[in-house]
Amino acid sequence: MAELEITIGGRSFMVACQEGEEHFLQTAAAMLDTEAQPLVTQMGRLPEGRMLLMAGLMLADRTASVEDQLRVLKARVEELENQPVPEPVKIEVAVIPPQIPETLAEIAARAEALAAKVEDKVKSGR
Repeated sequence: MAELEITIGGRSFMVACQEGEEHFLQTAAAMLDTEAQPLVTQMGRLPEGRMLLMAGLMLADRTASVEDQLRVLKARVEELENQPVPEPVKIEVAVIPPQIPETLAEIAARAEALAAKVEDKVKSGR
């Protein structure tokens, strides 16, 4: 077993945990300390048991609130997952606007006319 010194509310405690679980213990102690610090600041020196009880209750209240939110979100996810898949909507989009072929045909005709003029000038030597 590993032994760690943790600090909660300005007080140090030696606690034991399984090998490899030190990080989890330190994280839990930090969460408890986060709740205990405002208590110590507001109320001053409290008996150790009272400080830990109050910090634990505050942490439990926060955890209960998160669990309630999680329950609501899980129910919403389940509701969404159980909804029927909506029918696909067919949307038709003209790939080529109708005026484009006419414009391209006009440009092609002008290009051919210009090419014919150039050919005529080249043939006539001018």
